[in-house]
Parts: sequence; C-alpha cells; structure tokens
Amino acid sequence: MAKKEITELSVEEKLKALYQLQTTLSAIDEKRALRGELPLEVQDLEDEIEGLNIRVDKIRREIEDFSMAVSQKKAEIAEAQASVERYNRQLNEVKNNREYDTLSKEIEFQTLEIELCNKKIREAMIRIDECERDLGATERLIDDREHDLQQKRGELDEIMLETKEEEERLRDRARDLETKIEPRLLSSFKRIRKNARNGLGIVYVQRDACGGCFNKIPPQRQLDVKMHKKVIVCEYCGRIIVDPELAGVKTDKAATTEKPKRKRAIRKTKEEAE
Repeated sequence: MAKKEITELSVEEKLKALYQLQTTLSAIDEKRALRGELPLEVQDLEDEIEGLNIRVDKIRREIEDFSMAVSQKKAEIAEAQASVERYNRQLNEVKNNREYDTLSKEIEFQTLEIELCNKKIREAMIRIDECERDLGATERLIDDREHDLQQKRGELDEIMLETKEEEERLRDRARDLETKIEPRLLSSFKRIRKNARNGLGIVYVQRDACGGCFNKIPPQRQLDVKMHKKVIVCEYCGRIIVDPELAGVKTDKAATTEKPKRKRAIRKTKEEAE
C-alpha cells in the first residue's frame, strides 16, 4: 500500500516531502549540536583512562620482575657467601701451594660475584623506586581523569535528558516522511546529505543562486525549478534545488528602481539662439 502511495505522488509532492524531511533532519542535527564536543570529550577521557590503566598494569609487572630479580640475586649472594666460608675452611687444610692458589682464586671469584649481585640489587632497587613513583603519579592522574569523566558524563546526561523527547519526536516525523519518498530518490538525497559539509541535501533558490553553494543558476534552469516537473540538481554541488514557494519560504523581491536617465545637454547653435 505504501509503494502505491509513493508512486501516486507527483514530483511537486515528492519535493515538498523531501524538503520537509530536510528541515526535520536539520532540527535533529541542531539537537545534537547542543551536546557540542561533550561526546568526543567523554570518549577521549574513557580512552585515556583505559590507556593509563594499561600503563599501571605494565608498571606493576615491572616492579614484580625487579623484585623477583632482587630475590634471585640475594639467593645467589647467600650461595656465594656459603662457598667463601667453605673455601676458607679448606685453606687451613691445604698441603701445597697449588691447592692454596686454587682456593684463593675461588674465594676471589665468589667475592666478585657477591659484589656484582649487590650492584644488580642496588640498580633494581633504584628502578623499583622509580616505578613506584611513576605508579603513584599515574594512579593520581587516573583519579583526576575519572573525576573529570564523571562531570562530563553528568553534563552529557543532562543535555540528553532535555533533548531526548524532542529528538524522538523528530525522528518519528522523519521516518514518517521517508515512507512518502521513493527509495531511489531517498537514497540519493541521503548520499548528497552525507557528502555535504552542512548536512543539506536539498536547498531552495536564493537570489538566483543555489542555497547550498551559492553559485548562480541559469534562468532556464530556474524556470525548470519553478515548473516542478522534474527533480533539478545543482550542477556545481549536486544538491537538489526547489522553488522557495514550494519550500514555504517567502522571498521579498526588492523593487528595482531604475536610475533616472541623464538628460543630454544640447548645445544651442547660434542660429537657434537668433
């Protein structure tokens, strides 16, 4: 039944319904514009908090890794100290210089290992301190960003609550108007509207120019627009053009006042003077 109604509509009725759809969609765009940059700001804060949480997890893993390295080095120090004590006891029982030299070298090696492990522990502890400071700063930053996010969400929810009912009413009207327009024309209109920077897919003639790109429209094309016999598009921007009267817009044409013609002064000849 709906298809039959669409086919029975004249071009003039289709254009009128299309322009009404445009005004309805523009009103919805205005409601969205009231939100301003809040949706983007909320999304940015959510993304930033997510990134900070990932950073916190990474810092905590680094602290765990350094702590495990410290524990491992401490275990190696204890093992090296036990070896040094054992070698010192063996020094008292050596029978020749060769055994003494060998044990002395082992003691020296284990002592160097202990010093190296202590150095690694100090470096790891420094890195743990740096990570803990970084962790604290990141957690404080997360708290600040979550506070900002709650405020932005509150502002956005308040605006959404104010405009929700009106926006739903406009959406219902837009859906009702779309049923009156044939699918091919409707899809073309939506494509034009999507590519247009100001969201206008259909405009009316303003001062002999396109209401979208403001390029001059030839007189013959303007006459075709006023005839309402076919869908006319702007040859520059591709928008659908309608007559202002069809769009329900009153245009006051300024009366063009003709400039008074200058009288040419005729110089009288001597004969005429006589």
